[in-house]
Amino acid sequence: MDQFRIPLTLATVILLSSTMSRTLAQAPAPAPSGPTNITKILDKAGQFKTLIRLFQITQIGDQINTQLNNSKQAGLTLFAPTDAAFSGLPSGTLNSLSDQQKVSLIQFHILPTFLSMSQFQTVSNPLRTQAGDSAAGAFPLNVTTSGNQVNISTGVNQATLANAIYTDNQLAVYQVDKVLLPLSLFGSPAPAPAPTAGGENSKKKSTGVSSPVAGGDSPADTSDAGGSSVRFGVVRLGLMAVLVYKICFL
Repeated sequence: MDQFRIPLTLATVILLSSTMSRTLAQAPAPAPSGPTNITKILDKAGQFKTLIRLFQITQIGDQINTQLNNSKQAGLTLFAPTDAAFSGLPSGTLNSLSDQQKVSLIQFHILPTFLSMSQFQTVSNPLRTQAGDSAAGAFPLNVTTSGNQVNISTGVNQATLANAIYTDNQLAVYQVDKVLLPLSLFGSPAPAPAPTAGGENSKKKSTGVSSPVAGGDSPADTSDAGGSSVRFGVVRLGLMAVLVYKICFL
């Protein structure tokens, strides 16, 4: 019996060890010591160098830290695209943006409230981001869930929430597999108005229709009317001359 117990015990230990390793890998990274610092959280998690650089360029990282360490401020939720997600953008995308557009792009990834993973199941769309609401259709952000999967739609593309990098009662950082592209920056331009049927030819035709034609109020008709007036005036003068002659000489 002892010969069968030893292998069983070793198998159990290996299984438990494997399970614990997977659990630890999925758990959010512990917070760095000291005040909350979003840059340190992302740096410790790894694979977020591009996002960290954008935080520094736009100074949004400092703004987040100030807000998180001010007890009077509400919590935050950050959707953090990986370096691979930024690499998936067309070449030169970030360089083509102005400084203000880069600010709007990063703010579009930040919600001004704390959302736990379970709250995505009941959240109301569209979500308000720090870039603004979607009242004018500029920054729509909608969340849909399917089981434990959370999908985020911007009107331009769709990303999937992979896992929680960090979470506490004030800050939640979730890894996403794509950069969230706001409609105001990356939406297709409105199509040009369709030309009227016939284009220039139609304009020429319409001009021709308005010009004098046979049977219409043409200049020829007007001149004829003027001639009739002249003849009528001559007849009147003739009649008056005859009348005066009769009065004076008869």
